[in-house]
Amino acid sequence: MNAALPGEFNVYNTLGVLTVCVAMGMPLTKAAEALRSAKGIKGRIEVVQTNTPFTVYIDYSHTPDSLVNIGRALRGIAKGRIITVFGCGGDRDRTKRPLMAKAAEAFSDYFILTSDNPRTEDPQRIIDDAYAGVKGTTVPHEVLVDRRQAIAHALAKAGPGDTVLIAGKGHETYQILATGKIHFDEREVVHELLGETEK
Repeated sequence: MNAALPGEFNVYNTLGVLTVCVAMGMPLTKAAEALRSAKGIKGRIEVVQTNTPFTVYIDYSHTPDSLVNIGRALRGIAKGRIITVFGCGGDRDRTKRPLMAKAAEAFSDYFILTSDNPRTEDPQRIIDDAYAGVKGTTVPHEVLVDRRQAIAHALAKAGPGDTVLIAGKGHETYQILATGKIHFDEREVVHELLGETEK
């Protein structure tokens, strides 16, 4: 059976869905066909349709485990380099920040540490907390506080066959700053930066 979503963790999710469908009386072939035609969930290993020779994914991975899982999934299908944009949320568990950076470093060929939803915290302090997990790394990287700038940098770095992962916000269409919530839809941002209209 071919599932629409890549990654080992999605194999387990798919098997769970099939099991429930069969337990509820749906024929296995019908359940499998429905899963084959599934479009996926917005913000979960979502492909942004672009006119580029590289692939852009948006994913809600905002914990160390979820970053590891998405990294494994992408490493299994990526043809070129994996360029990762990620950050950590403000007013949340500070102990996971260095673990997030370590997780991104583990599968990325290039990573950009940036802001996520800083909320009431200083974005640079959040980044400093995360960076402690990769101090001395040999993986090429950049630190850019402005998330839009970080995405622009990732897109500019990407070449044919590369994979750009924009992690952390997924389905969210906003960013939470100390001054309040602002509109920030990463799909729109990608298309604007590439000079394309959204598909």
